[in-house]
Amino acid sequence: MTGKRAGRSSERMPLEPNRRARAASRTDELGARPTAAEQQRVDRWLWHARLVRTRGAAAALAGAGYVRVNGARVAAPGRPVRMGDVITVALDRRVRVVKVRAFAARRGPAAAAANLYEELV
Repeated sequence: MTGKRAGRSSERMPLEPNRRARAASRTDELGARPTAAEQQRVDRWLWHARLVRTRGAAAALAGAGYVRVNGARVAAPGRPVRMGDVITVALDRRVRVVKVRAFAARRGPAAAAANLYEELV
């Protein structure tokens, strides 16, 4: 054995890819990565849809586990939502279940915000 240590394999275990590589590998059902216009952070969407008053309150709700997307509890406010997702939000006095219909680039008036979702319950 020249040049190699005894007991070491020439093959190495693959390392876990970094965050950017993992993010690049995420795809939808058709195999295409969603663009910024097709998805949005759940805290931003809740704020734009006027389900909560401030973005900080939306982030706190999501971080505390009071928000579900398609039945799965959201652990972080940065979780992306896509059109067609069903969002369940446990607010102070009631639970709201809405379906994402659109996204907004900015927070607008209440009439425009009502077009972002469809009330399910």
